[in-house]
Amino acid sequence: MAHHRPLLAFTLCLLTAPLFPAAAATGEARVDALLRQMTLDEKLGQLTLYSGGTATGPETGRRAYEAMVAAGEVGAFLNVVGPDVNRLQKIALEDSRLKIPLIFALDVIHGYRTIFPTPLGLSATWSPDLVERSARIAALEARADGLRWTFAPMVDIARDARWGRITEGAGEDPYLGRVMAAAYVRGFQGRALGGPHSIAATLKHYVGYGAAEGGRDYNTTQIPERLLREVYLPPFRAGVEAGAATVMTGFNALNGVPASANDFILRRILRQEWGFEGLVVSDWTSIAEIEAHGTARDGGDAARKAITAGVDMDMESDLYRTRLGAEIAAGRVALSVIDEAVRRVLRLKMAVGLFDEPYAELDPDAMVQPGFREVAREAAERSFVLLKNDGVLPLKPDAKVALIGPLAEDAGAMLGSWGARGRPGDVVTLRAALAHRLGGGLIYARGTGIDTRSDDGFAEAVAAARQSDIAILALGEDAGRMTGEAASRTRLDLPGNQTALLKAVAETGVPIVLLVFSGRPLDLTDVAPDVEAMLAVWYPGIEAGPALSRVLYGDSSPGGRLTVSFPRAVGQEPLYYNRLSTGRPVPPEDRSGGGEPLPKYVSRYIDEEDTALYPFGYGLSYTRFSYGPVSVEHDRYSARALNAGKTRIRVRGEVTNVGERPGEEVVQLYIRQRGTSVARPVRELKGFQRVALRPGETREVEFSLGRDELAFWTIDMEHLVEPADLQVWIAGSSTDGQPATTLIGD
Repeated sequence: MAHHRPLLAFTLCLLTAPLFPAAAATGEARVDALLRQMTLDEKLGQLTLYSGGTATGPETGRRAYEAMVAAGEVGAFLNVVGPDVNRLQKIALEDSRLKIPLIFALDVIHGYRTIFPTPLGLSATWSPDLVERSARIAALEARADGLRWTFAPMVDIARDARWGRITEGAGEDPYLGRVMAAAYVRGFQGRALGGPHSIAATLKHYVGYGAAEGGRDYNTTQIPERLLREVYLPPFRAGVEAGAATVMTGFNALNGVPASANDFILRRILRQEWGFEGLVVSDWTSIAEIEAHGTARDGGDAARKAITAGVDMDMESDLYRTRLGAEIAAGRVALSVIDEAVRRVLRLKMAVGLFDEPYAELDPDAMVQPGFREVAREAAERSFVLLKNDGVLPLKPDAKVALIGPLAEDAGAMLGSWGARGRPGDVVTLRAALAHRLGGGLIYARGTGIDTRSDDGFAEAVAAARQSDIAILALGEDAGRMTGEAASRTRLDLPGNQTALLKAVAETGVPIVLLVFSGRPLDLTDVAPDVEAMLAVWYPGIEAGPALSRVLYGDSSPGGRLTVSFPRAVGQEPLYYNRLSTGRPVPPEDRSGGGEPLPKYVSRYIDEEDTALYPFGYGLSYTRFSYGPVSVEHDRYSARALNAGKTRIRVRGEVTNVGERPGEEVVQLYIRQRGTSVARPVRELKGFQRVALRPGETREVEFSLGRDELAFWTIDMEHLVEPADLQVWIAGSSTDGQPATTLIGD
């Protein structure tokens, strides 16, 4: 494996933003030459994407895929990897008339064979460099198995924990979403899209899919334009500016118009306003679903609306290939529209190097290299969010430990709901890691299943706890069934009888460390009082066990901070920190329940607090940090100068490690603007830094605010900095700190 060392070194370096330029002059001439030779059927074939795992035959309207490739009727495949890539490519290059190579794709979401924490967990690292490195490794492994294209990153903003696909994104905040979107694109695409270890990235799901009503997957979304532009579009724009090669449309209807037929978001915003030149691909059968939404009469109508709105490639609906010919013949679709879509497909294939090197250099030895495991372990350790610690963590090395729960040795669950080609055999489980560390000092009892009602295993679990000094409970959701796509939930507590198991163990009086494995924020209100320590550990990937073991025993400190708000009750959803105030907000002194009686005629619940149990940005460490006063360089700034980019607002503060252990703090910058033409959120994240501090060490941190951070969509729908009273916090979460103030004048 010595020949892989240079690849590893290349993989782990931080990369500059990649480029996705239009084809060079010679490449564009080649595109023109191909277009002049292509029949309409061959053009429509280039716009067709099939899954290698779906059926063919007379009843489907498809011949065997080999025959369709030979006839030039397929442009791309997903779910085809390894030797089948070269087998089908050989048919395209030797048997088809124009010998246009195929492009192969897969949902490479958080790793290919080396599986990292799920994206929600990766976002909790607040480490874009680490996200970039994980995507770089995923790209290298995917290329080694024949792929040139991934349907990632998912950059949907999600504010409702009931939605299962919240696990695939970076959480509820548009600023953090922007940073993470760009990091994924840089990682997947590398320095050059055509490089030997790069794959084309796809920004999905464009746009508003994460705002599904009721948190129910595939549901409709209603998003006013200002909210769309300020919350849901920014991560997509950041990905486009980072050079993303492709964009995928969502399943949802946005304000009554299906995303795959939405000219406003596809042509006006994406193409005209942002200048995106890459490829737009539909999601799985989302073009056919335009008919189910009710805005198309039949499949031909759906295909017409999608292609004219700007969707270049049809994934799995098979409507472009079978129905667009009739639409063109009837004069309802111009041939120039088809030609432009075909150009984008051919340009993508050229950009990823398929016309020069169409065959895959398959290399199974490139997978799961030792250095990749090191990055996976680092990512997992930084993703764990310490929610509570009454002094039991880190664990004492001589403590006798009871390990209890269905997720303690579930290797498959550690891969999450989008594990690509990850294998349970690659996973080191928590039980295996603790057994290696403790030997006979570990007692294991499963206790219960994830979603079972039987208490048959309770007695064994209680007995294990009574023989131990500490009980570690590994509880949570079923990764494959309860998180990800088509996994919406109306309840957010621990499934099945896991809460009952925890309470049975708690009755022993043995201190409990609860590890919450989930793809979303859970309602932990009922269990938090019964445990001495609690960590949100998501689904940590193949190095789950070693990472958890190291954090539990203090070899490293939990470094994660929440990127989603954890509710006190499911009835609070959707729940997010950067909300607008109401005319009757709850007074700050009453938010913690300290006011007696609570005021009635304010915006609150009568049976629960309105705040999050654990807010955005929150996370404890094995040490403690304190913040000094925040200072702003001047007491007045000019909105005109800020809009013109002639000045910036410099903000400073100090953070000190006041504990007895070294640690890393995620220092967060928040703002609020008042006196503006439209209401602004009570707080908005506008920057963050990871700061490593020794015990007693103080560090000054500085942030800078300019037009990009301060502009918003005004009452006249202009993106400007307005005169405002500006409050600025430098703090450890979205609810901490004391603000400094300054004035933005005319």
